[in-house]
Amino acid sequence: MRALVVDPEVPGALRFGTAPDPAPGPGRLVLDVRHLSLNRGEIAGAAALPPGTVHGYDAAGVVRHAATDGTGPAEGTRVVAFGAGAWAERMAVEVTAVAAVPDGVDLADAAALPMAGLTALRALRTRPILGRRVLITGAAGGVGRYAVQLAALGGAHVIASVGSPARAAGLAALGAAEVVTGLDGVGEPVDLVIDNVGGPQLAAAWRLLAPGGGVQSIGWASGEPAVFEPGSLFALGPARTISSFGDVREPGPDLGTLVSLVASGRLSPEVGLRGSWEGIAEAAAALLGRRVAGKAVLDVTPAA
Repeated sequence: MRALVVDPEVPGALRFGTAPDPAPGPGRLVLDVRHLSLNRGEIAGAAALPPGTVHGYDAAGVVRHAATDGTGPAEGTRVVAFGAGAWAERMAVEVTAVAAVPDGVDLADAAALPMAGLTALRALRTRPILGRRVLITGAAGGVGRYAVQLAALGGAHVIASVGSPARAAGLAALGAAEVVTGLDGVGEPVDLVIDNVGGPQLAAAWRLLAPGGGVQSIGWASGEPAVFEPGSLFALGPARTISSFGDVREPGPDLGTLVSLVASGRLSPEVGLRGSWEGIAEAAAALLGRRVAGKAVLDVTPAA
């Protein structure tokens, strides 16, 4: 089968190649991939993977072979999936890492959900947010746009931070009560920070935390170190915390939650770029250059 594989010798470290057809197994199905979505971190980190690796984690399509033990969805079911080796014509994935896609939801929209949607959902679940002030940095990206919507659905006062005024478009409509550039204009303490940026902005966001507040560090788009002033990690009162985040175990039920929210019209997939996977190089460059608002979704098309 055709697949997007890692090749550190080519620009962008990805090229079309071939890979063996995956096989189903106990608790493991095979999916005909119709659409895949890109995440900035996957593109940026591709060169660090072994050459020939089938890259990517986000896909949606139709079950080609059900799991051999009878678990999971049946052949022909439309599903969204999260698992390694997604950027190929077919992928094998655990039945605990898929969710059925309702007929009213476009599979391309479903493909935009897994990594970014799961990250936003699970990071926000780390503490109660009803009536709380939630700061989301890097809010114009894929994770950020989901986090803005989900935090607003959860009853939070959402503050969306973007890197430039041009990146602010659409965030108020998604539920942000405030949209700021950097952290300028955040005048009151916040209870939770969903941080995609890292570096100096992480240290600045820490200073904005209310007693008992927390930072979920889910990305480091700045690529810069975070330097905390001496004594800045100490404060009287309820403890403030910084936590790393990367829990993607058994994502199927949470994928089901996300796709149900899309089906009900309460969550927008926010697809900012759509095209054929033949245009992977251009899509990857646009994502790395922060020229995509939200998610980049590519259609898996037959070879010309």
